[in-house]
Amino acid sequence: MNFELTEDQKMIRQSVKDFVKKELPLERMRKMREDELGMSRQVWKQMGELGWLGIAYPEALGGFGGRFVDASLVLEQLGRALVHEPYLESTVAAGRVVLELGSEAQKSEILGPMIAGDEVLSLAFLEEASRFGAEPCATTATKVDGGWRVVGDKRWVLAGNAADQLIVTARSGDGLLAFAVRADADGVGKKTVKTMDGRRAAMIHFDTLVADDRRLGEPGAAAAAVEKAFDYAAAGAVSEGYGVIKSALDMTVEYLKTREQFGVKIGSFQVLQHRAVDMFIESQLAQSVAIMSAIKVDDEDPEVRRRSVSAAKAQLALSGKYVSQQATQLHGGIGVTEEHDITLFFKRMHALNTLWGDETFHVQRFASLPSFAA
Repeated sequence: MNFELTEDQKMIRQSVKDFVKKELPLERMRKMREDELGMSRQVWKQMGELGWLGIAYPEALGGFGGRFVDASLVLEQLGRALVHEPYLESTVAAGRVVLELGSEAQKSEILGPMIAGDEVLSLAFLEEASRFGAEPCATTATKVDGGWRVVGDKRWVLAGNAADQLIVTARSGDGLLAFAVRADADGVGKKTVKTMDGRRAAMIHFDTLVADDRRLGEPGAAAAAVEKAFDYAAAGAVSEGYGVIKSALDMTVEYLKTREQFGVKIGSFQVLQHRAVDMFIESQLAQSVAIMSAIKVDDEDPEVRRRSVSAAKAQLALSGKYVSQQATQLHGGIGVTEEHDITLFFKRMHALNTLWGDETFHVQRFASLPSFAA
């Protein structure tokens, strides 16, 4: 199989790399950790103008008409600089549910502003009793005149504090439903919380009326759409995770070349060279599974998608943990301080390893697939 990037893909990757290096340096990420919104609306708009937010969406919606592989190139570069804007949460996860379920009018109304960088979407599906899926779902949707009454609580809604629209799952007598709810609607209460990697999420209580035309898809179709969006987000986390790993590796190698001990560069010590080589090997494994999952997540066969994504996410957990831990240790005492950047990569790596399914979840899912049992 040919893994060479096309000329268009090379241009995408280089343009993102150049923009991130110039406009979104790592120093900015430190400031974003203290920002109440946790992102910049101006930068989000620039991402829309540059075409990043619509790169994997149809041209009819204002997108680029590409595949997820194209979006994975953006995610890798965002991971390398720990960019805070919710590309993964909004463009990949929440947007995918709308793309799968929405009517043409709903897609245009909801996805159009996001692709343009005017609005942020967020997927509200996790609850107190759930962990990595839309089930169980205690939030209810009851039919009323002209619409639905949605009541329940969603936990750890990623970028939910900054969202303009929330894609919410709720259970009715017809099965799991999904609704597009304005974040400022009456009966929507949000509490902003910090995540371990310095980003923002929200705890959201719903007791709100939603018009019937804000329901996405047919009754009962939401479960499959959320699962598919979950897999896209997991594949996106692997691509971003590879970017995090690559930066952590580069920073560590540079440190080994410059740090002196006993009058010599510590990179001259053979035992440290061996550890750096092991880190490089793990980074190559992470890159390989990132490419695989970015390709296979678009496969029409659900089992192929699940198998590839779970294998990739499980490998990221192993490689990401190893590289981030080795990077921290090889930096010595400063590697565990907030003042050093390697700590930021360590935290983001461990967040990505938990988000959208941790190692245990994906190993168990992989083992439960018919192809594995066969």
